[in-house]
Order: sequence, then structure tokens, then C-alpha cells
Amino acid sequence: MTERRAILSGSTFEEQIGYARAVVDGDWVHVSGTTGFDYATMTISDDVVEQAAQCLRNIEAALAEANCTFADVVRVRYLLPDRADFEPCWPVLRGAFGEVRPAATMLTCGLADLRMKIEIEVYARRTAP
Repeated sequence: MTERRAILSGSTFEEQIGYARAVVDGDWVHVSGTTGFDYATMTISDDVVEQAAQCLRNIEAALAEANCTFADVVRVRYLLPDRADFEPCWPVLRGAFGEVRPAATMLTCGLADLRMKIEIEVYARRTAP
């Protein structure tokens, strides 16, 4: 039987909406759309680059709990309400994914909270359980 387990970050959104930060399904790790909130304090910066960096810290924590790193990421989706905010984030995103080169998509769309300027979702494949 394939291992399936939920990873929770402590975000109040997970409880309110009813989802997990990530789901481990066998060798696959599906990390939910992750925003720039610091989930310990439920605060968020006004700066899109800082939000992107916090998204990556949140994702990195979920991946670590699943015994993964950014090196295991095979797919990433960037969701932003304002397409002009994407390019300023490139250096921080390249810092996480520049050597990995996952397949990637950027979409412009509304996010759940007007303070959110970026949301990032990733899929990873574990090399060791």
C-alpha cells in the first residue's frame, strides 16, 4: 500500500478551509499553494519579494517534513494578481530553483486575501522515503 499522509504547517487557513500544506503520496509530495504569510504569527509583508521569500521558507519546511528539498521539485506554479510583481521575485526564485530547473508556469489571478501578492505551489518526487 502506498504511503499517504498530510503535512500541516499550523496556518489558520488550513483549519478554516480544510486542507493540508502538503500531501505525501508514495514518492510524490504535493505542496499546496503557499503564500507569504509567516504561519507562526499569521503576518504578511507588504513587499512582494519578501512574500516570495517567505513562500519559499514555508515550502522548504513542508518539503523537509516530507524528507525532500528543493532539489526534488519537478513542477512549480507561480500565482500572482499583478504580473508586474513577478520579475522582481526572479532572483529569490532562482535562488531556490536555479540549479533544479523544474517545469514552471506563472499565472495571473486573484488570490484569497488582497494582502497576498504571490502564491507558489510545487510538486516534488522523493528519492528516498
